[in-house]
Amino acid sequence: MDRLTPRPIPALRGARIAAGPDDWRILQRQPDGTAELRLAGTWTLDGEATRPLVKARAVDEDTGAAVLPWTDAEMDGGRWSLVARLPAGGPYRIETCLSMAEQKQIEWSVRGDMIHHVGVGDVYVIAGQSNSAGYGKDPVHDPSEVGVHLLANDGRWRLAAHPMNDSTNIVHPANLEGGNPGHSPWLAFAKRVRRETGVPVGLVQTALGGSALAAWNPEEDGVLYRNLRAILDALREDASDPRLVAGVLWYQGCSDTSEPACDTYLERFGRFVAHLREDLGDPGLPFLTVQISRFTAKSEPTGDACWGKVREAQRRAAREIPRVAVVPAIDLPLCDAIHVASAGNLVLGERAARAVLGLFHGIGPVVRPPEPASAVLENGTRVRVHFEGVVERLYDWEVMPEFVPFCVETPDGRLLQPARVDYVHRSDVVLNFDRELPAGCVVHGAHRQNPFPGIPHDISTRLPMLSFYGLKVEG
Repeated sequence: MDRLTPRPIPALRGARIAAGPDDWRILQRQPDGTAELRLAGTWTLDGEATRPLVKARAVDEDTGAAVLPWTDAEMDGGRWSLVARLPAGGPYRIETCLSMAEQKQIEWSVRGDMIHHVGVGDVYVIAGQSNSAGYGKDPVHDPSEVGVHLLANDGRWRLAAHPMNDSTNIVHPANLEGGNPGHSPWLAFAKRVRRETGVPVGLVQTALGGSALAAWNPEEDGVLYRNLRAILDALREDASDPRLVAGVLWYQGCSDTSEPACDTYLERFGRFVAHLREDLGDPGLPFLTVQISRFTAKSEPTGDACWGKVREAQRRAAREIPRVAVVPAIDLPLCDAIHVASAGNLVLGERAARAVLGLFHGIGPVVRPPEPASAVLENGTRVRVHFEGVVERLYDWEVMPEFVPFCVETPDGRLLQPARVDYVHRSDVVLNFDRELPAGCVVHGAHRQNPFPGIPHDISTRLPMLSFYGLKVEG
């Protein structure tokens, strides 16, 4: 027989695992820092057994040190089951063995099945469209890391690696991509979160390129919402812990930059959030959202306004919906007309991690991007925009006035560019115009489909301001 020819394997003696976490599975830690481990299976011996007893334990994968000592299973004829609590950490190796109840030397028990690389930490759902699925095409160094694992489209857990939305052997075709995806921001995000929290991170891929919000809202089409629920329901089957995931990573909106979808984005996004929180029994489920970036293709007549309205809805969502955070992407490099480049995804992953760590884990400072709080008319020709969230001062890149990303819209629909812009008092921007402004104006900031470069940013945090649209000018 050739050495490469598979040899027949005899019927295995000992403990067999029929139900339990997959290799590489990340279990969501609960508030007490543990997660439920549920195992079940069968056992066999060549001859009759006297008082057979299946045992299971968990050991640190790196050292072999026990984190859960040998624990007796419940025996029911030829079947066994066990429920235990695993502490946060890992990856762990789950081991089983078959011994006799009176046996003292467990190390000489009959063999049992094992499960490898199981962790207890935080699980995040990846949802949204192509920039969430990951379409960065330029090369960048972003390697895999043990302790950051992915529930892939084939329904199995594995070491997380790009592309996250690989469609090989997909078992839930609702989020089947039409082409090959690429680099995603979420591996960099997860690696940073893992290093800061000290626990493994699991990623659950559900995003689909080109998907509209209607596909995620169960009150509309809802096809991707049902797909997301089916994936999470399957995770729920082998655990009874109430908390299933730590949060949702959401990057979506480009497919809603048309009328009337852009006008109702905030309301419909809020309903999506509310439904998922209710269905998961987690009213405080965190959402990390990304304000959509730019699109460099030729704009439609209403394109700038529609892109501005969606970005404004995303800005307001983080202010009006509890436990929703938003990070900007407007300044990131693209690899084509609409997709964030791989290098930009590394920056986005870092921004998202800092936001999640500060806002939802209490690790590090709470860093928010600058955003406008008010706009006031002064002397008829100046508009002072005051920003919140500025740590040190706003920096304007010293761009020429014609490239300033601010404009005022008059009640009759005219867009006026300021003749001069002054950055004063650390967090105020004064727009100077060469004419009297009528009552009823609004201010837009970096609202266009493809805004002018040089978006103001905080010189300390390096975060650009959030795009905004329709900020009422008072006074």
